[in-house]
Parts: sequence; C-alpha cells; structure tokens
Amino acid sequence: TKIRLLTGHQANIPNDELTRTDLENVGRRPHIRRAATIEMPSGTPVAKVKRALQIIRSAIDNHEGMEEDYPPRVFLRDLNESSVGIFMIYWYHPANYWDYLAFSEKVNLEIMEKLEAEGIPFAAPALTVHTAYDRRPGLSAGTSSKNEIREDD
Repeated sequence: TKIRLLTGHQANIPNDELTRTDLENVGRRPHIRRAATIEMPSGTPVAKVKRALQIIRSAIDNHEGMEEDYPPRVFLRDLNESSVGIFMIYWYHPANYWDYLAFSEKVNLEIMEKLEAEGIPFAAPALTVHTAYDRRPGLSAGTSSKNEIREDD
C-alpha cells in the first residue's frame, strides 16, 4: 500500500503491517486540537494567575472555528518549584491546517500582548548555563573544585 506522508513523501507499507497498525487519516479529521501549557514563574501572585486565566479564556472563548460540542477549556493545572502552568485546549473547525495556524498565531499574540500589559511574565528557563564566552559583566566562567560560576572580584 502506498501512503502520502504529511511531508509530501510517499511511503510503501506492506499490507500485513497495515492490518496490525492503527492509522489516522488526518485528511478526514473533523477538527484540529491544540493543547498547550503557558507557564509563569512559581512566585507569581495569585491575583496575577487569576488574571492570566481570564486573559487566556477570553482569547479563545467563542473563537473563530469553534463548534458548540467542542468548547475551549482553560485550567490552572501545574504547580511546581519552577513554574505555574495554565493548560489551554481548543478545537479548530474545519480542519484546515493553514487557517488553524493563522488562528493560533492570532491567539498567541493576543495572549502575549495582554499578559505583557498586565505585567504577567512567562516563566524563565529552569536552567541557565553560562560559558567562558559569556561576556556579561560581573560573571566569569571558570573551573573550581565545585565547577561553579563565580562573581568577579
């Protein structure tokens, strides 16, 4: 059996292998589902977390491409030592990939703009590595018995 991949390439798959495999025909899917987690620093005040939930909900509530049977969902899902995670999920109808991407970009920018206006930051990476090539004043990378980064004297 010949199958056209999303990359445009063609794959030849033996029929006996197809009978043992679950297949997903994305060309016939009724919608595209997007699930994402938006992370804020763990020390974000509760009032700002609540405001972020409102901003994200308003960005996808009754959105373009929404069907009543698939309402968008937003929840405060993750609390951990480095971040607070807000989980967002929505379904886009019809399953036109390029329209979905354009809509997702619009949603992302709206969320970013509104969070920035409210002074609500995104979480920084959990680990930042500085190298000997890092030229920022006040830091020097070198070796010590503990392999640590030290303040310049």
